[in-house]
This record gives sequence, structure tokens and C-alpha cells, in this order.
Amino acid sequence: MKCIVGLGNPGKKYKHTRHNIGFMVIDELLERNRWSLNKSKFNGDYSMEIFEGEKVILLQPQTYMNLSGESIRPLMDYYNVEHDDVLVIYDDLDLPTGKIRLRQKGGHGGHNGVRSTIDHLGTKEFKRIRIGVGRPTSPIPVVDYVLGSFPKAEHDDVVSSIRNSADACEAWLKGTPFIEVMNEYNN
Repeated sequence: MKCIVGLGNPGKKYKHTRHNIGFMVIDELLERNRWSLNKSKFNGDYSMEIFEGEKVILLQPQTYMNLSGESIRPLMDYYNVEHDDVLVIYDDLDLPTGKIRLRQKGGHGGHNGVRSTIDHLGTKEFKRIRIGVGRPTSPIPVVDYVLGSFPKAEHDDVVSSIRNSADACEAWLKGTPFIEVMNEYNN
């Protein structure tokens, strides 16, 4: 069984913000496959589905970003999901908008949602898709920037990064080794 987690913040207020791009990828996967988040437990909304013979859980933690691990860990424990079968999707300030980077493991890079995930899982050994949201070009606090919406000028790049991330998730679910998925989708 595999688990794909999109990080973000719950509520309409945050729906289209940079920090919620992980949620947006989960939403893309749900829409493509006509699925829905039909379960609420473990401080998260999730769905358990079958994709080409592979069981998969899609999760959007409802804990707010900085506490994401509080949702991910109990769900993993309940369904006996191994660290190697977890893929976490989140925003990255160090990548330009539209770029995605896949990694098999790593640190938190200053991202509090990933820090919480590492703390609760007790390991850095889980797969990630980092989606670029760029850095602010004006003197705006980072928290205000990531909780802000994408400008219209970035719309095409944002949509492309969401679609490419969902494509990468589906390639992994089809059984393609993650290293090969990385080679194909890192841009």
C-alpha cells in the first residue's frame, strides 16, 4: 500500500495559496480518477483507492501545515504503511514557480510541515515532490508570501507543475521505480 500526502492548510481561506500546492496535487489526482476524500480520521481527510492494482491512500492533513506529522503518522500506523511507501508533496521557496524536484529522502530545508513529518515519522527516509513557488521579490515576510495566492502571470506554470507532479505520482503508483520517476520528472 502506498500513501501520497499533500501538505497544506485546511479551510477556504487558504485554498489557493502557495502553501497549499500539495493539496492542489491531491485534488488533481482525485479529479483525474473521479475519487473523493471520503474519510475523516487521524486529523486528516483521506481516501483509500485502487490505482492499477495498487492500493493507495491520498491524504490532506487538516492539522495546519506546521503540525502535518500529527496526521501522517497515525494514519501510517493504522494502515501499516512503510516509510518507503510514503510520498509527501509540498511547496518550496528555493525553486522557481513551475519547477518540481523529486527526492527519495532529505532534510526539512526550513519547511515546517516537512519538519513536523520528519519529527513524527522519526526518519528523513520518505519520498518527496517539492514544487517551486519562488521567493518574494519585494520586502514581504515569508509567512505572508506563502499564505498568499499565485499571481495571474504564474497561472500556466502553476498548472503545469501540478499536472507534472500528479503524472509523477501516477508513474510511481504504476510501479515505476522512484529513481526512474525522478529522472523523468525533475525539471
